[in-house]
Amino acid sequence: MTTPIPHLVRTSASLPAEVLASLDQLVIDRGFPNRSALLTEIIQKEVAAFQQDYTNDIMAGTLTLVYDHAVPGLQLKLNQLKHQFVAEIISSTQIQLMNHHTLEVNLMQGPAQDLNDISQKILSNRGVKTGKLYLTNSALPPIYTPQQSQSQEKNHAH
Repeated sequence: MTTPIPHLVRTSASLPAEVLASLDQLVIDRGFPNRSALLTEIIQKEVAAFQQDYTNDIMAGTLTLVYDHAVPGLQLKLNQLKHQFVAEIISSTQIQLMNHHTLEVNLMQGPAQDLNDISQKILSNRGVKTGKLYLTNSALPPIYTPQQSQSQEKNHAH
């Protein structure tokens, strides 16, 4: 099965010479085949950033944080929040770092503003050193819905 080629539209833009030179250098440094490929990525990132901050579109992404796991009660509080928002936090993995630090990555999906709010609740805890929510305007297929469960039960009954 082949992936359909998206319909392309030619456009033009007027840029200051130094911006164009920077763009061309970035195409080379990042290994893009041409300006269009780089501009497509930049525009997609900006659209996702706007949607993350100003819309409530369904988005998927990661919340990455580093925290001091020696802070009393922090791991319990983080786990309670993950359970509270189990529908939005799909998966979580941790890696132990040096000096009592843990790197944690959470896979999330849901309305953008809900994900922003959940991330702030996690990142605002004492002992969390740093963190960043990164969302994309693509969404994961549903992992589980009650409708899927009911249709599977009907299929197994036949």
